[in-house]
Amino acid sequence: MDQRKRLFAAVGGAVALFLAVQVGALALVRPFEAAGYQTVKNPQDPTNSLLYVGVLLVMTAAMLAVIKLGRERVLRYFIVGTGGLISWYVLSVLVPTPAALAGAGVVVVALLVHPEWYVIDTAGVLMGMGAAALFGISFGVLPAIILLSVLAVYDAISVYRTEHMLTLAEGVMDLKVPVLFVVPTTRGYSFLEQVEEREETKEALDAALPEDVDPEDIESVEELEEYVDLDELPDDVEATIEAAESTESSEGGESGDDEGVSEERPGALDRDAIFIGLGDAVMPTIMAASAAFFLDAPTAFGVEIPVLLSVVGTQLGLLALLRMVLRGEPHAGLPLLNGGAIGGYLLGALLSGYSLVTALGLGGYV
Repeated sequence: MDQRKRLFAAVGGAVALFLAVQVGALALVRPFEAAGYQTVKNPQDPTNSLLYVGVLLVMTAAMLAVIKLGRERVLRYFIVGTGGLISWYVLSVLVPTPAALAGAGVVVVALLVHPEWYVIDTAGVLMGMGAAALFGISFGVLPAIILLSVLAVYDAISVYRTEHMLTLAEGVMDLKVPVLFVVPTTRGYSFLEQVEEREETKEALDAALPEDVDPEDIESVEELEEYVDLDELPDDVEATIEAAESTESSEGGESGDDEGVSEERPGALDRDAIFIGLGDAVMPTIMAASAAFFLDAPTAFGVEIPVLLSVVGTQLGLLALLRMVLRGEPHAGLPLLNGGAIGGYLLGALLSGYSLVTALGLGGYV
């Protein structure tokens, strides 16, 4: 498969996964309401957003601590269990209870026994649509806008400043759990084989380096040579260090060629797969789900206009994000994705005849 076809396949796969989460969440809004799944007493209270952000910060810190302490197995079981619970929520409003329990059980067993990329993506879609629908019916328009805005800023800071989100993403990838969407760029790609190779590389590096040297601190092949003889290491160890070095040197660089992949530095298509955080699909979808639940607006193509344009705005943000990622540039996703979701929603609300004050959910405050 040539590079252009691989590019379109990767982009198409990512778009399809996001669209599945968006459509699924919107389809679950009313069934979740009927099932009594709304999680707060007053969904119009903007402090709900700040409370959720606080919980998110605590959870992020806890996950980083667990990874740092080498207790990844505990985190893996927790995430798999959460995936089973949310899958049951989703299935319980679609099929009888025994079938819903059986389906959720299948998800948990599949994630534990054979967490290949298609299993992870399938579970991620179920979790994503369920989570987005739950938050969508629990956050009014104003709380949803506040939530997405704050998270977009936080994501930018955590990627570009503190970089702890990159550390978290690196750590959870080896857990083989549905917190990342895995989009293959080559035929025959195996996520399990890639994780196994990464683990073998880490073990070889740990064994070769002095005890007082942390492998994560090695940022270049030249630095690695200060401690070990490269001829004594597997070839993939050197390749791993070179890939990390190339990625770092690409940050802040100029755009590549017109086809979206730079010829001067390695892009995502030089790898066998690209990875997108599940939260990057869930968070902007909350805006569409909230609009679908709390707003009564004219429809186009059978969908309320603010909802439709929020979905379109998210997809446009995704395409812009993928364009940068495929050039090999690491970027925070939520500023583009949440920005597209909010912008699309506001445009749709204005086109539907709502004032800006009403569209923002500020009617009760001004």
